[in-house]
Amino acid sequence: MKKRSLLLFAILLLLAGVAWILYDLFVPAPETVKNPYDYRMDTIRASDSLTAYRELTPLKPQVPGARCIAFAGAGKVFVGGQGRVELLSGDGRLLNRFSIAGSASCMVHMDDGNLAIGMDDHLEIWSPGGVKIAEWPAADSASILTSVAAGGDFIYVADAGMKVVYQYDRKGTLLSKIGQKDPVRKIPGFIIPSPYFDVAVSPSGDLWVANTGRYRLEKYGADGALLTAWGEPSFAVEGFAGCCNPSHFAIMPDGSFVTAEKGIERVKIYSPSGVYQCLVAGPESFDEGTRGLDLAAGTGGVILVLDPERNQVRIFVPQDKR
Repeated sequence: MKKRSLLLFAILLLLAGVAWILYDLFVPAPETVKNPYDYRMDTIRASDSLTAYRELTPLKPQVPGARCIAFAGAGKVFVGGQGRVELLSGDGRLLNRFSIAGSASCMVHMDDGNLAIGMDDHLEIWSPGGVKIAEWPAADSASILTSVAAGGDFIYVADAGMKVVYQYDRKGTLLSKIGQKDPVRKIPGFIIPSPYFDVAVSPSGDLWVANTGRYRLEKYGADGALLTAWGEPSFAVEGFAGCCNPSHFAIMPDGSFVTAEKGIERVKIYSPSGVYQCLVAGPESFDEGTRGLDLAAGTGGVILVLDPERNQVRIFVPQDKR
């Protein structure tokens, strides 16, 4: 009798399991049940705040594979790319053009008038008229130079391959490597998952570096000490989302920051202390998948954005600027 009861119980349990499986397969879940971890990129890419800038007619350089821009004063801009550098006026006229051997990955117009141009694995110094003055040797065979900045007695070069910032003097002597992990000095090190690694020098001479894997900007002293940092990961407009952001940034004359992102293509402004201020251009302003939005910040709030997808230098000015 006991065996028959156990057998009956087992059969009932088996039937109940089969019934539950059939129910789960053929009866749809109520529409009110949603995946709390689900998100739609088209929703995230939509701007959730108004832009404080408007766009002017873009400049159209003829540089193949344009990758970098640099303000040259008086509204002029240098554009660098594969085998060529162009100097354009503020209204898009070609003022000068010269050839380079290789591809310009980054550049800065220095206070002596010359250009420091990163050529993927080494740095070159050029006159604004197109004469090569010097070529500095590659720091390492695995170097991938992504950004260059100049301030005071130093030239700083970001190397995404080696995940370090080089500090040179003006003659090309390597003085130090900034940002290497150092627990004693409380330097966590750079996390650079992809070749987006930007540097800039503020009007007061401070070195700022985009630690893209940590979604923040970091300030370093000339001695390599980590002084402060700001930024956080977030899909909200105030933060940085996706991989390796901010991909590019520039510093305005008043010390404010202009940042660009990839994944969610947007350009924003932060105060000198890192507080979000406004949106310059939202994702709807760019073709989806656009990356490599190099930036340059000029006087009067003018912001230049290199759009490699459209092969344009796009010009943004404050809404109230005529």
